[in-house]
Amino acid sequence: MNVLNIAAYRFVALDDLPQLRAMLQARAAELGLKGTILLAAEGINLFLAGAGDAVEALVQTLRADARLAPIEIKRSWSSAQPFGRLRVRIKREIVSMRRPEIDPRAAPAPRLAPRELKRWLDQGRDLVLLDTRNQFEVELGAFENTLALGLKSFSDFPDATQTLDETLKERPIVAYCTGGIRCEKAAPWLIAQGFREVYQLEGGILNYFEQCGGAHFRGSCFVFDERVALDPALRPAGGVPDRETRHEPG
Repeated sequence: MNVLNIAAYRFVALDDLPQLRAMLQARAAELGLKGTILLAAEGINLFLAGAGDAVEALVQTLRADARLAPIEIKRSWSSAQPFGRLRVRIKREIVSMRRPEIDPRAAPAPRLAPRELKRWLDQGRDLVLLDTRNQFEVELGAFENTLALGLKSFSDFPDATQTLDETLKERPIVAYCTGGIRCEKAAPWLIAQGFREVYQLEGGILNYFEQCGGAHFRGSCFVFDERVALDPALRPAGGVPDRETRHEPG
């Protein structure tokens, strides 16, 4: 297990995308890293892997930019490089929901720490666990008694929520995804639709695995690289990849 994998995102205003892309492309290539970096006016989203010291050097490059300095990094290890190449792309959104009125920077939803969620679940507290991921991800692994929307794409999430029972607007909802980025938009959307008590799982399933292991979770967590999925110990678990979407983080 000598390949360090990182996943990270940050919603922050970026106005120099071509220059930032060129710098990160050159730096990641120089360090021999592979994976995907997505840049947009709303922020950065990345999945990268390589030798440990090289990956940490890239992290330091990111943190040298004051806008990106607070970025939170999730780390895991694998025995082989899970990405085939390096891609640094400029996109309209770092995670596509196609609802520009939702700005996580302006109106973030409350975050729920993994250990707090585990405590709530241990207590049997009344809440709704809402999975914001695609259906094939849910089928590979999810929290017990989760509510899924049968999504083919995250951009379907806003329309899919229109089918939710109105009584759910009065119950606590904890939205979750792989690493937290989709819930940064999903949870504020739910609040805007009149759901009164909405939380986003801080750092998503991967952070929950790191903090709490597999308690209350069944199966493995799909990831967007050749490892396909990680078990609650953050080890490659394998599975059946979706070959059209597996390389698109978020």
